[in-house]
Amino acid sequence: MFVRRRRPLLGAAMIGGGVLAGRRSVQNSYRESDQEQRLEQLEQAQQAPPAPAAAPAAPAASGGDDLVEQLQQLSKLLDSGALTQDEFDAAKRKLLAG
Repeated sequence: MFVRRRRPLLGAAMIGGGVLAGRRSVQNSYRESDQEQRLEQLEQAQQAPPAPAAAPAAPAASGGDDLVEQLQQLSKLLDSGALTQDEFDAAKRKLLAG
C-alpha cells in the first residue's frame, strides 16, 4: 500500500517539473527572439545610409546678417551631428565665396 501512494506522487512531481521546465524554455525562446530582433534592427540602422544633410540656401544680396544667420545654422547642424566637419567646412567656404 505504501508503494502505491508514492508512485502517483512521484509521477505528479515529474509531470509538474516538466511543465515548469517547459515554461522556462518558452520564456527563454521569447527572450532570445526579442534579442535577435533588436540585434537585426541595430544592424539595419548601422547599414542604412545616413540621411542627406540639408543644403544651405544661397546668401541674399544684402549679405551681412543673413550670412551670419546661415553660419550659425551650419554651426548648429555641426553640433547636432547632422553635418560632419568636412561638410561644414565645404558649406562654410561656399557661403563665404558666394
